[in-house]
Amino acid sequence: MEQVSSWKLVYNGFDPAEEGLREALCTLGNGYFGTRGAAVEAYASDVHYPGMYIAGVYNRLSTRIAGRTVYNEDLVNCPNWLFLSFKIGDDNWFWPSAGRIIFYRRELNMRSGVLHRTLRFRNMKGQITLVESSQIVHMGAPHYGAISYRITPENYSEKIHVRARLDGTLLNSGIERYRQLNSKHLQPVSLGRFKNNGMYLTLRTAQSKITVSEAATIRLFADGKEKRPMFQSTTKGNEGIGLEFSFTAQKGTTYLIEKVVAVYTSIDKHTTSPEDAAILALRKTPRFDRMFDVHRKAWEKLWNIHDITVTGDTFAQCVLRLHTFHLLQTISHHNDLIDAGMPARGLHGEGYHGHVFWDELFAMPQYDLHMPHIAQALLKYRYRRLPRAREYAKANGYKGAMFPWQSGLKGTEETQALHLNPMSGRWGPDYSRLQRHVSFAIGYDVWRHWERSGDRAFLAEYGAEMLLSIARFCASLVTIDPHDGRYHTVGIIGPDEFHEKLPGSGIPGHIDNAYSNVMIVWVLRKALELPHLLPASHLKRLMSKLSLRQEDLDLFGDITKKMAVGINNEGIISQFSGYFRLKELDWQYYRRKYGNIQRMDRILKKEGDSPDNYKVSKQADVLMLFYLLPITEIKEIFHTLGYAFTSRQLRANFDYYAKRTSHGSTLSKVVHCMLAHQLRMPRAFRQWFDEVLASDIHDIQGGTTKEGIHCGVMGGSLDIVRRCIAGVNFKGEVITIRPELPTGWTGLKFRFCHRKTWVSLQISRNRIMITVDKTASRGSRAVVELSGKQYYLASGETLKIPFSSNP
Repeated sequence: MEQVSSWKLVYNGFDPAEEGLREALCTLGNGYFGTRGAAVEAYASDVHYPGMYIAGVYNRLSTRIAGRTVYNEDLVNCPNWLFLSFKIGDDNWFWPSAGRIIFYRRELNMRSGVLHRTLRFRNMKGQITLVESSQIVHMGAPHYGAISYRITPENYSEKIHVRARLDGTLLNSGIERYRQLNSKHLQPVSLGRFKNNGMYLTLRTAQSKITVSEAATIRLFADGKEKRPMFQSTTKGNEGIGLEFSFTAQKGTTYLIEKVVAVYTSIDKHTTSPEDAAILALRKTPRFDRMFDVHRKAWEKLWNIHDITVTGDTFAQCVLRLHTFHLLQTISHHNDLIDAGMPARGLHGEGYHGHVFWDELFAMPQYDLHMPHIAQALLKYRYRRLPRAREYAKANGYKGAMFPWQSGLKGTEETQALHLNPMSGRWGPDYSRLQRHVSFAIGYDVWRHWERSGDRAFLAEYGAEMLLSIARFCASLVTIDPHDGRYHTVGIIGPDEFHEKLPGSGIPGHIDNAYSNVMIVWVLRKALELPHLLPASHLKRLMSKLSLRQEDLDLFGDITKKMAVGINNEGIISQFSGYFRLKELDWQYYRRKYGNIQRMDRILKKEGDSPDNYKVSKQADVLMLFYLLPITEIKEIFHTLGYAFTSRQLRANFDYYAKRTSHGSTLSKVVHCMLAHQLRMPRAFRQWFDEVLASDIHDIQGGTTKEGIHCGVMGGSLDIVRRCIAGVNFKGEVITIRPELPTGWTGLKFRFCHRKTWVSLQISRNRIMITVDKTASRGSRAVVELSGKQYYLASGETLKIPFSSNP
């Protein structure tokens, strides 16, 4: 049973059916590596799934499926460092799912980044044992993890045997629908011992040849003193190593075992030998308490920057912190030294093979406004893969840089060629790589980072080249029709994903996906602003490097005036050409038959039908435009294209598409929530917001969270609080604030950094307080707009304004 408090997520009782979800939500990480919150005594089974994922460690394997060879690159499940168990006398080794549990409590403390667990169990002899464990993945020192494990025999005295392991026999087998794919990614290199109580294990990925080394030490304490038992080593073939020891336990005495691990890889900066580095890191093994103190202080610094404080709603407070916590465990302050993007499912599981999609678009505001240098690290991950993006574009007959829908180690397209429908058990073609909008999203991230950070140097050195390369790709996507004089796109799939082609067509993709067409125009418009932002000499060098000519810029401008967008007589934007000719879906019929119809694509294909035949979307497609772009900008774009668009049409489009969307993606709820706020629909906004908050903690998609968290919805929830509830938005250097506290909320407080100036915002039911931090550079100021009036705040200055928000 789940309990929440402002800083803790607590599960009482051991529930095998819920273990996968709890493991994912109790994952610990630091941006460098993440470890699922599995029981330390457990091997992989139908109940438990230990997972250890290191940022950037991918490997590709081939599998023969459905008559063809397919290739899949995975974020590798690296050796399990957690394993630590014991047995009493000649009894069996303790395993939670096989034990007779009397009491079981797991507590994730987000404030200090520690996972506590307390359990009592009785064996067949009636012996009762209390086990208390704490574990961390060190936020202050990215290569370390540690476990504190206390054993107390409550009603017996007997010999206890302890076993600790580094287990490299694991497969990438955490997701049932992937299990037909080859998943043995690691090959043994070496293993051994060091000192009396140390062991190490080194393996290498089969194809990408990345070396992964783990070293661990084990220490025993009783009555406040360290004991030095005789350690014996055991091996599991040449893919695992363990240390075992025994001690005679006395009733009522607590015995403390500490396990510390060091993790290094061959892709780490400044590391020539991962094995030597891991062993050297543990030559002087620190105590758990000392490590935890440094780790706790590192988390304290992060929370001072990132925390959103809510009063009046404990559930919202807990979940917003949970979302912040898991984002920071996926991408943290260590990532400026790591060449890795943001996996859509975090470092928490094997969903989507650990690939990088477009989900960072929803999380980037959190990093732009709190850790701009880490936002730049994410953008540099893309920048370093520009050469591959250019190759990918050229291979598909385009110019510029086309980023892959799914990215991993090197930036090649990692989208599956075949996809398994778990409802039918059949494999079918996967056309999702035709979602070219991932490139538009990267261009969007570049521009928004420039707007929020004001970092002209980053724009000049990295951002401009990315944006111009993407713009050139955008221009090569379109062709002009001499009959209507407009530019059109062909063979593109939008964010919806359900619709892969028109009914009866053998060619995948659509003509004039509206979201893609408008975002192409947006990217080109921003690219054309760059000459006004960069020094002429720099722009000239960049144009020469990219072989861009004035004629290319002229083409950019022409497309921004003549792009085709389909709009019917009711003002509804056509998702793609031919959309309005599709059949309506009998939603009630399928709800009665299946209950959960979020994945209508799988349901229809199972029945021998296709979502291509119906007006049914997985997630927001047309409506995604209004999530990304303010209505004023939408109107300006449409006006320049020669189309009329009004605020009234926004409501019409929302009503039209919302009832034709199954919300098979958590991101869809984020978009609909934001739009409900824009449209002044408070009841709908609160309903959508509650669903956004529940997405992972309650696993509302029916089993997907155990495969890894959803970084997009987590980032989206924080952005909703900022943009909608606090009403914080930006117009150049001006910070506009228009708060609307939900029913039940009595206060909201957070900080953010806009253009190198830190601002603290505190909102109550009757007052707004804005403070510019004293750390702001000399002469800097914040320009704040409230109720149409602008205020200029210098460093250290506080503004207090009466405010009325009806509960």
